[in-house]
Amino acid sequence: MPLVEHLRELRNRLAKGMLAITVVTVAAVFYSQQLMTFLADPVPRCTEGLGESTGGACAVIAYTDLLSPFTTTVKVCLLAGIVLASPVWLYQLWAFVAPGLHKHERKYTYWFVAAAVPLFLGGAWLAYTIMPISMRVLLGITPDGSANILPMDKILDFIVRMILIFGGAFELPLLLVMLNFAGAVTGRRMIGWWRGVVMGVFVFGAVATPTTDPVGMFALAGPIVVLYFIAVGVALLNDRRRRRADPDAELDDDEASHLDLTPEPIDGIEPVSASPALPQQASGAVDGTPSNRYDDVT
Repeated sequence: MPLVEHLRELRNRLAKGMLAITVVTVAAVFYSQQLMTFLADPVPRCTEGLGESTGGACAVIAYTDLLSPFTTTVKVCLLAGIVLASPVWLYQLWAFVAPGLHKHERKYTYWFVAAAVPLFLGGAWLAYTIMPISMRVLLGITPDGSANILPMDKILDFIVRMILIFGGAFELPLLLVMLNFAGAVTGRRMIGWWRGVVMGVFVFGAVATPTTDPVGMFALAGPIVVLYFIAVGVALLNDRRRRRADPDAELDDDEASHLDLTPEPIDGIEPVSASPALPQQASGAVDGTPSNRYDDVT
């Protein structure tokens, strides 16, 4: 299609995706209270209120200004619309890109999506599961005689950040597998990286998680390390399959392939008839010199 037709198709597909997000966001408004309760559930609540301060044992959820309830509700509903309408707008983006891909590229994309979605959901579920423990550890630093008042918008930002960090981190092993299938890295090289990868993953878990407790670090780093070694196993199996199909598959473009230079045995000598003599050689001599029956051409 011409460029204008591509732009028109992109506009139509983006409009369909935005319409789906808008419809789901409006529908989420009717369930905003349930969504707010679900997001605030990991926070240990103070049942006695602010009358008696219990230090870091619990917290009170509050709204700090007049517009905070409205803006937080809009943010929660919009987040629900983006997440719940993701099958629609992701399909629209895929339908726009897919005609430009080859058959094997589409096959790899299907496998990537089929593995990426469960990994991201698994990371998000793990983040939400350990969130109460992380919050208790953070609130435990509060000295006695003080109370914790947590704004709802800050809680929402904290939860979204945790989910994105855990979900995105769970995609790192899948990225390595895709690089292996693309021929950019081999399984043997990935094995050589294991010490640095383990160290880097734990450092990333300590820095990336919003919490400063070791629970969040180990909860994020442990599954990633396990997934990394699973990715190494998949890469090694793929390398073995590739070598079986093509022994030179792992060679670089400027790397010489192995050549077998062993001499082969020669069969029996095939007799070759002599070429006819030249006229001046018919007498058996040329310029008085006896001929050896070989002419100059031979």
